[in-house]
Amino acid sequence: MPLHIPTAPAAAERSIRTALNSSTVTSPHPLHLGRGSLEPVSPLPVHRLSSVSGVIDPPPARLTGWRFLLTRDGRPVGAAETMLTADGWAFSHFCEGPYIASTERALSLAESLPADHQPRLLSIPELYMLTLWLHSDPEADPETGSPLPHDLLMPLAPAPPGIAADHAVRTDALLPLLTSRLAPVGLAS
Repeated sequence: MPLHIPTAPAAAERSIRTALNSSTVTSPHPLHLGRGSLEPVSPLPVHRLSSVSGVIDPPPARLTGWRFLLTRDGRPVGAAETMLTADGWAFSHFCEGPYIASTERALSLAESLPADHQPRLLSIPELYMLTLWLHSDPEADPETGSPLPHDLLMPLAPAPPGIAADHAVRTDALLPLLTSRLAPVGLAS
């Protein structure tokens, strides 16, 4: 089924395009050393999950920004992220690294799932983990809400030890695993 990629706020996309065309923002960044222009695609709202330590139900999440994959000649080479400020959406930073290819791969894998979903990114700071969050209501406001027990989470590579990347798992099945990863380890005597 097709994914319902949400539409980013116009100001968020505009801030990314401005940053891409700004010599003061772009000239020292390695993404700009290649030939061809960078194009922002696949906007995804980025939500940060509250503490998962000792919880049974999914904890709340809050919107922290929008991330756009940056393509050159149709191939993802990086990402750019915005943040919400008192004046509205503003460019935050450029991203490189393994999460770029992993995000593209996760989006492709999610396209083959049998139900419609709205893709979002979910950051789990306690585990230094990023997931593709497949919200079960494709028409929901992409800037609000928290993971529902039946929503799917697909950990992006590199995932923490013991957590499989690139596999969609229901929130209510993944949450206990996340909680156990944070459980205090007994002291050896």
